[in-house]
Amino acid sequence: MTVSDSLVNHSSTAPHKCDLLIENISLATMQGYSEGIPALPEAEAYGRIEQGVLAVTDGRISWLGAAVDAPAFEAQQCVDGQGGWLTPGLIDCHTHLIYGGSRAREFEWRLQGISYEEIACKGGGIVSTVTATRAASEDELFASGLKRLKRLMAEGVTTVEIKSGYGLDTETELRMLKVAGRLAEHTGLTVKRTFLGAHAVPVEYKEDPDAYLDIVINEMLPQVAEQKLADAVDVFCEGIGFSPAQTRRLFEAAVKHGLPVKGHVEQLSDLKGAVLAAEFNALSVDHLEYLAEEDLPVLKQAGTVAVMLPGAFYCLKETKLPPIKGLFEHQIPVAVSTDLNPGTSPIASLLLAMNQSCVLFGLTPEQALAGTTCHGAKALGLEDRKGMLQVGYDADLLLWSIDHPSELSYGINMHRPAKIWLAGCEVQ
Repeated sequence: MTVSDSLVNHSSTAPHKCDLLIENISLATMQGYSEGIPALPEAEAYGRIEQGVLAVTDGRISWLGAAVDAPAFEAQQCVDGQGGWLTPGLIDCHTHLIYGGSRAREFEWRLQGISYEEIACKGGGIVSTVTATRAASEDELFASGLKRLKRLMAEGVTTVEIKSGYGLDTETELRMLKVAGRLAEHTGLTVKRTFLGAHAVPVEYKEDPDAYLDIVINEMLPQVAEQKLADAVDVFCEGIGFSPAQTRRLFEAAVKHGLPVKGHVEQLSDLKGAVLAAEFNALSVDHLEYLAEEDLPVLKQAGTVAVMLPGAFYCLKETKLPPIKGLFEHQIPVAVSTDLNPGTSPIASLLLAMNQSCVLFGLTPEQALAGTTCHGAKALGLEDRKGMLQVGYDADLLLWSIDHPSELSYGINMHRPAKIWLAGCEVQ
């Protein structure tokens, strides 16, 4: 006899009406992780509720808890979880998945010993991606982007951030953001779009980067804001990208247009980009290999999320580790993402990124799952509706045939969700 059957028979109160009832499951609610990872006993880790029940009404979670505490239910659909684990949908909060062309040959050239200078002379590097992206039509970018997005979806990604940044001209940057919107409409995923016109200085402005930044600020950004094509503004603040002074100009312009900011910072050097981003209450600061310990309190005070991108660390064979221990000691939320891009992290697997964050950065599986659920949601400004199993939150749900949530970070290419729901509707 199921929970719904037994409780309907014995409860004297009116049944809880719902569209979907999932029972015979353990719940990894991920509640209680708003600030870092608390030291919880095993019985409470992952916000776990064993022998649990979860109900969905109108696309949102309407009840969850232990079966013994459940009310009577009147459900349009009941699902037997067969003793598996239910988690929030995964959130990939930093991707560059829309681009033209491929860098596979460049990858091969590097392994054959061809120098970066020679590759650049062949038109390689980001220049090749910019050239191919500018040449691609909207439909071509949509088709290639959809293939990559489906790879993420198959592993349970239900919310994804997609950046522009491979156009580096107004027409192509807008086209990329429009494609990201089309991907959201086509798949039903929640897609947060980020304008990254300040990703690199295009070759035609190599000798005058300020002139290019003027275009980003005075031409691209106003159109992005007017057409509501982005949810945030990003920048690559590095010696090979944009200086802190240039970054400040962009952030000030973003604020004037009512757009929150985030930043690629401290990946290759410590330019205090994270401190600058925190000054503008950035949603997130990403990479952070060279983030100084003394700057951690500033991030904490700003409520800014630290996003770990172990795929790029792996592909670039980096050795300088982000200050992981300090981030957790200061209770700064730590997210984990793929950084899916053609050059430095051609990885369309958030589960792999979780494993990499554990192996390379020393996160625990619990921290890695929080990094791809509740903390990933906070990095996108969605912490009030996604990333946790909680009443009132969107019913983006994953059912896993696993014995323990740690398996998601432990096994490489071992797991796919048995069922996926977006806003309470099962994805076939």
